[in-house]
Amino acid sequence: MRQQWCLPGGPSAEFVARMEDVLDVYHRPFDPGRPVICIDEQPRQLVSETRVPLPPRPGNAARFDYEYKREGVANLFMIFQPLLGWRHVMPTERRTAVDFAEVLRWLAEDLCPDAKKLVLVTDNLNTHTPACLYEAFDPARARRIAERLEWHYTPKHGSWLNMAEIEFAALSKQCLGRRIGSMARLRKEVAAWEDERNEREVGANWRFTTADARIKLRSLYPPIEK
Repeated sequence: MRQQWCLPGGPSAEFVARMEDVLDVYHRPFDPGRPVICIDEQPRQLVSETRVPLPPRPGNAARFDYEYKREGVANLFMIFQPLLGWRHVMPTERRTAVDFAEVLRWLAEDLCPDAKKLVLVTDNLNTHTPACLYEAFDPARARRIAERLEWHYTPKHGSWLNMAEIEFAALSKQCLGRRIGSMARLRKEVAAWEDERNEREVGANWRFTTADARIKLRSLYPPIEK
């Protein structure tokens, strides 16, 4: 067994500062007024069959033709609340700032309307800032949403610190390892996966702490001259 991470090549104060910030967030006790929400996004190639697959028979596995037809690219937003064991996958046709702003609006106004703050863990994509809200909504509404967001960014080369990536790994393995040729089919498949996983309240057993990081990743901490 081995683990594979993408890390900076040497000491990085920026990396460890953001890493410790995210790790501290993950060890906060559950607070319904300040839910921790991890968000990530990934593209998904839509691919359809050119010939009808042959179903499995006794002694023979299902057979699929190697040829396929590209049907475009979709985007998947993963929204994960690790302390509740709850996730939502939002397929979109694009991954623009306006699309991300709609995710934030849905979180603030529909999913958690009574929360004082939404504690967000995201990566450093250029659309992942409060500015996206002003591209999508009038200034008053954008400001109302922005004031309820508490942002925590994973460091560059540290997307493994976003627990939404754990959910994407499960989604890819359990649901997306097949040819899906339309947005309608994609929405149906991910919704079924989401419902089953939420019913079981599958959470994330996050054990990596700041204390662990200062030992196992000590080479990333800048040396202090005395």
